[in-house]
Amino acid sequence: MIAYVTVGADDVVSAERFYSAFLPTLGYALEEYHGDLSYTPPAQPSQKPTSPDFYVKSPFDGGPTSAGNGCMVAFEASSQVQVPELHAAALAAGGADEGQPSFRTSYGSHFYVGYLRDPHGNKVALFCDNPDEPGRDD
Repeated sequence: MIAYVTVGADDVVSAERFYSAFLPTLGYALEEYHGDLSYTPPAQPSQKPTSPDFYVKSPFDGGPTSAGNGCMVAFEASSQVQVPELHAAALAAGGADEGQPSFRTSYGSHFYVGYLRDPHGNKVALFCDNPDEPGRDD
């Protein structure tokens, strides 16, 4: 099980604006710790969270942030309708479009996804893969 995911940010203020545009809607709570951002998923009392924590931090070595080529973090939305709403909120908060929300022929018929880059170049996917919703071939 993945415990946490970390992405780098040189400008934590712009990173907070971007990630706070959609992560709270998905149930993540923001905590600041030593100037870094920690987004934690919801947990029921006396239970561990089911999703990994998501951290936004300045690089530990003091060097500049760089996005990994081929690296991406994906966040699951609760519905297909929510995907374009969150995508638009993230764009308005400083993100860059990497692919408008839609079905992709490369994935399953119910995989509805939009892609973004955060203000530091990290790639983010917002998706829904609910078989109870209309699919690409319906």
